[in-house]
Amino acid sequence: MATVVETKELFDTVVASLVAGIGVTTVFAILVFGVSRSADMVRNERPVAAAAAGGLAVIAFAVVTAAIVLGIVVMTQK
Repeated sequence: MATVVETKELFDTVVASLVAGIGVTTVFAILVFGVSRSADMVRNERPVAAAAAGGLAVIAFAVVTAAIVLGIVVMTQK
């Protein structure tokens, strides 16, 4: 008998999309936080804190960019 809906594959897709959606959104929020905190610290003449917040923003930007590239690669491979 034919299976109309592959429930395990559907469940895996839903879980993966939820994790990716929440994860990328959270990392993007960290990116915005790092950029704004870095700008505040530069304005308050706190260069070490500004550099730390800027580093956080750079790392978050790299993660978001990697997630976008991975998504494009996965979509084009199917």
